[in-house]
Amino acid sequence: MFEHLPVAPPDSILGLSDAFAKDPRASKINLTVGVYKDEQGRTPILATVKKAEEILLRTETSKGYMPIEGHPEYLKAVVGLLFGGSIDHGRVAAAQTPGGTGALRVGADTVSRHFPNTRIWLSNPTWANHGSIFQAAGLETNVYPYLTADKTSLDFPAMMSELKSQGRRGDLVCLHACCHNPTGIDPTAEQWKEISELLAEKQMIPFVDFAYQGFGDGLEEDAKPLHSLLEKNQEAIVCSSFSKNFGLYSERVGTVALVSKEASFTEAALSQVRQAIRCNYSNPPRHGASTVATVLTDTTLRNEWIAEVNAMRSRISLMRAQFISGMASTGVDRDFSFLSRQKGMFSYSGLNTMQADWLKKERGIYIVGTGRINVAGMASSTMPELCQAIADCLRATS
Repeated sequence: MFEHLPVAPPDSILGLSDAFAKDPRASKINLTVGVYKDEQGRTPILATVKKAEEILLRTETSKGYMPIEGHPEYLKAVVGLLFGGSIDHGRVAAAQTPGGTGALRVGADTVSRHFPNTRIWLSNPTWANHGSIFQAAGLETNVYPYLTADKTSLDFPAMMSELKSQGRRGDLVCLHACCHNPTGIDPTAEQWKEISELLAEKQMIPFVDFAYQGFGDGLEEDAKPLHSLLEKNQEAIVCSSFSKNFGLYSERVGTVALVSKEASFTEAALSQVRQAIRCNYSNPPRHGASTVATVLTDTTLRNEWIAEVNAMRSRISLMRAQFISGMASTGVDRDFSFLSRQKGMFSYSGLNTMQADWLKKERGIYIVGTGRINVAGMASSTMPELCQAIADCLRATS
């Protein structure tokens, strides 16, 4: 059987990381995979995570199975973090999942099983794995415009026009709550209100990917688009992750939350989520969720964690500002100031596939072919070299 299997193409992003690891050049820079890095190029373990793990080491008494939907204290804390006081928490059927990716798949599986002809709309562009996840779950995928022709800002009229003219009742619309991946370009508060009103008018359901809470404007501020959607829409699916804001990439800590019209519908919704989980991975891992729950339920640790999130967000903003000023200092005939309006770990740089290839081959600088760069992978110490390399690239390929 297996001798007839063709070799699958490498993942467009993870494949670049494999190539980076094999690159012998000491000056190489990796701006591909979406992980936060400090000035030394390390993906650190947060101090609050270490403290929580020390508590767990002393107090844990069992490694037995958790409920199918996951860690109870974790789920209560996460629902509070996501929704605050915007809705009655009794309307939320939440389950712990293996990361945000697992949350997306469980949400999609739950919908696909009971509403097999459901379509989901994805922004163009969106996270590279979105389409594969939803298609594997059996959902039909469509795309709506997101960027202007120069790829530097949101084409809001085109986005709204497509959804208004082509969307239909019962469609899902995948939205990035903040820090849009891969562009870093988010709607304004007023635009979020218009999106919410349109979806309510069309009876389309928000499917919200919330992977970067705290990396945009702040933990509470980044949840406001979600709350705006729920002001007009009685149902939603929300998928969150603690890979970034807790640095728990390898622990795979995520949540899927189905918001129903009334609390009386929650148990039925949760029962279907449990079924989707049971035939997939049965129940979730304990350690990461226990770590998050320990931090979020302890006032001192929670405040320390908020400070750590704020520090990570500040560093990302500093790197983006240094990159903009660094590119200006090279004298290259291109203005990168549009990046200042982008948020989160990623930015669309405006570089094309040919230029990405040039940077990789000539200077050992790795970016995604679409021009997406991981701003959180930059460092002040190598910023001059990075900016000069990009300037040289632009001159060589213009």
